[in-house]
Amino acid sequence: MNSAQPQTQSAVAGIRDGMELGEFLRWGRDLHHQGRYEDAARAFELILGMDADNQEALIGRNRAVRRSVPRWHWEMLHDEERAELYDRAIRQAVASAPEALVLDRAGAREVVACEGQPSVAETAARVVRVAGYDDAVGVVSKMSTRMTVPGDLPRRAGLLVTEIVDCGLLGEGILGTIAHAREHLLAPDATIMPSRGRIIAQLIESEPLHRKNHVGKLYGFDLAPFNRLSTLEYFDSRLHRHEHRTLSEPMTVFEFDFYTADARPQRTELTVQPTAAGKMHAVAFWFEMELLPGIVVDNAPGHDSHWKQAIQCLPVPLHVQPDLPVSLVAAHDGECVRFEVESEEVVA
Repeated sequence: MNSAQPQTQSAVAGIRDGMELGEFLRWGRDLHHQGRYEDAARAFELILGMDADNQEALIGRNRAVRRSVPRWHWEMLHDEERAELYDRAIRQAVASAPEALVLDRAGAREVVACEGQPSVAETAARVVRVAGYDDAVGVVSKMSTRMTVPGDLPRRAGLLVTEIVDCGLLGEGILGTIAHAREHLLAPDATIMPSRGRIIAQLIESEPLHRKNHVGKLYGFDLAPFNRLSTLEYFDSRLHRHEHRTLSEPMTVFEFDFYTADARPQRTELTVQPTAAGKMHAVAFWFEMELLPGIVVDNAPGHDSHWKQAIQCLPVPLHVQPDLPVSLVAAHDGECVRFEVESEEVVA
C-alpha cells in the first residue's frame, strides 16, 4: 500500500482532528471502486478504530476483504483429509530433523510462515499468538518469492511445506515458487513437501459441462458470438455433479519432481485410445501430489476434495470411437495446463 501511505497518514490525522466521518467513508468506497481492495479495507479499519460499531465501515471492510480473500478458503480449511495427510507428513519430516528451520508450516521448534494476502497474514498471526506459539512461529506478510535470507529467514530452511496448487496443480505458480525457494531460501539438503506431482487427464462426454462454457441458438437468437468470451483454458467443477460419460482411461500427462522442476514451458503429444464411442465435449484433469513417500494428496473425480477437478471444454465437440485414436496435445506455460485435439472431425 505504498501509494496510499501519505493518504492513510493524513486520514488518521483527519479523524483525530474530528473531520467529517462521511468523507472517510466516501474515501473507502472510492478505493473499493478503484479496485484497491486492500487499501479500502485499511481505510475502513481506520474508521472502525474510532467507531467500532459503524455499520457502513463494517460492511465496507467486509466487502473489500471478500474481494481479496476468495470463498474457497473456508472450504479448504474444512478439507479434513488434506489436513490429516499434511499433518502426518509434517510430523514425519520434523521427527527426522527436529532442529530444521521450517518454511511455512508448524510442527517444528522454529517456523516461518509466509502469506501474500495481508488480511490473511494478519489473521494467521493472530491465531498463532492466541494459541501461544508466537515464540516459535513467525508470519511474514509477503510472497515467498519476495523473501530473503537473512531479511525474512534467519538462515536457509531445512524443510519447505507448501500447498500453492489449484485444481490443475500449476495454477498458483508452484513450479516457479519452489524453484525460487531452492535457489534463495532452502538449504542444499532441505526436504521439499510436496516432493512430486503428476497431472492425470481423461476424455469426457458431457453436454451439461459444455453448456457451462458455450452457447448456441436460444430464445430465437443465435447467441454463439458470446462464445468468444468463453474460457479458453480450464475451469473448476465437481465432475460427479454433472451427467457425463468417460470416453478413455485416465492417463498421466505431466510428472514433476519438485526437487528439480522449474517453470519452463512443456509440451507433449499423446495418442489416446477411446474406450467408447461418443461425443467428446471436454478433457477433465486432476493431480496427485506425493508429500513424502507413501503419503499422497489428490483431487481425483469422486474424491471429496475442496479442489474439485479441472475441466477444459472443446470449442466444438468431437465424435470419437474405439477404433480411431485421438491425437491430444498437452502443454503448460509454467502456470496453466491446456489441451488441444488434433482432428478435423467435429460435431456441430
